[in-house]
Amino acid sequence: MTSHKTGTREEWLAARLDLLEAEKALTRRTDDVAWQRQELPWVSIGKQYRFDTDEGSASLADLFQGRSQLLVDHFMVGPDFQVGHTKQDWDAGAVEYNFRVSDLRPAAGEEGSWNVWAEATVSTDWETYRREAPGISAFALEDGVVYHTYSAYARGLDAVWGMYQWLDRAPLGRNETGLWWRRHDEYDSD
Repeated sequence: MTSHKTGTREEWLAARLDLLEAEKALTRRTDDVAWQRQELPWVSIGKQYRFDTDEGSASLADLFQGRSQLLVDHFMVGPDFQVGHTKQDWDAGAVEYNFRVSDLRPAAGEEGSWNVWAEATVSTDWETYRREAPGISAFALEDGVVYHTYSAYARGLDAVWGMYQWLDRAPLGRNETGLWWRRHDEYDSD
């Protein structure tokens, strides 16, 4: 027996038209937020980042390769943009992530269960897993100067992780319990 609401085609259509109005309002609000993102002040990047590429070592400016803007994942810029955390920050219980300072360590007595989960899910312990968190940063190049223009973390990434948008439209939504993703370099080789 089904546990969700059922109805007639007419009831579905009426509910769908109500939802369509909400979706249109959300789209307009999303456009407003996109404009706010673009209006954030740009911050000049003074640090000379170096990256290993297929063509050899490259600077952040080199990565633009004729483009005026660049979006990078957190692995490229790490701790400078609040996604990679040092052991000292972790041990102090004060990591900066998603624009706030948090203690990401499990509560006393819960370490074992979190380590079991992390080992089964991503083949490492909880601390190692959480010391690199998801995030993206956007940069612009103007007159030879690289600027940091935007960063997003945690649920702020849902819109750029396309699969979430598909799942949010599925009958059971994301149907998830707890964390479930694995980084591409930690998959089994088979």
